[in-house]
Amino acid sequence: MTGEHSSSQYNHDLEAIRSQVLLMGGLVEKHFLAAIACFRAGNAEQANAVVASDEEVNRLEVMLDDLCSHLIVKRQPAANDLRTVMATGKVITDLERIGDESTKIARVCLESLNRKRTTSVLDAYETVRGLAHNVGQMLHDSLDAFARHDEAKAVQLIAYDATIDQDFRSIMRSLISFMMEDPSTISSALDAMWIAKAIERIGDHAKNIAEHTIYIVEGRDIRHSDYVANLSANK
Repeated sequence: MTGEHSSSQYNHDLEAIRSQVLLMGGLVEKHFLAAIACFRAGNAEQANAVVASDEEVNRLEVMLDDLCSHLIVKRQPAANDLRTVMATGKVITDLERIGDESTKIARVCLESLNRKRTTSVLDAYETVRGLAHNVGQMLHDSLDAFARHDEAKAVQLIAYDATIDQDFRSIMRSLISFMMEDPSTISSALDAMWIAKAIERIGDHAKNIAEHTIYIVEGRDIRHSDYVANLSANK
């Protein structure tokens, strides 16, 4: 009976942590969308709000890390249970870093408010916004896969990251061409570069969350492996 009670309490504690992690994920997703809205509209007040909100994300990271540590010490989970706690801790870290990247986007937006945007760079900005839309969906889906332990969706997201990387490289090439052809575009093109890089990094962290989901479900650490490529080849 003691073992059953302990297991029940562990499940309760873990579910409470998972709920808080998903709340943190929703908050981070909201801040990312707000940062991109700043990039689109040049709203200084909104950008300042995104920068200020990073403190809340940092507090959540510290609190949830502490809860995970206490859960391990108090309940001493083993095998699958320990794996879940460890992977959840890594998801928390990725969410905090997504918050950092959103803050970078907001800060670049603040610095670029008074800069003139040429027509050519404005076209590139639209491409960056398209990248942001795709990464925003990727982030949303990675949190959904984590919440549902949806391995199939996680695999799709990991494979999709290659498309995000390809789009990012295309944006970089375009912006470099603009700067070479017209030096007056350098400042605004660099702004777009910094923002595009932050967006691409958010895509990487979304992919990481998908990898952590597979680790929870399968117990397989697929980081730095050809797991997804091999899976696709065998279908």
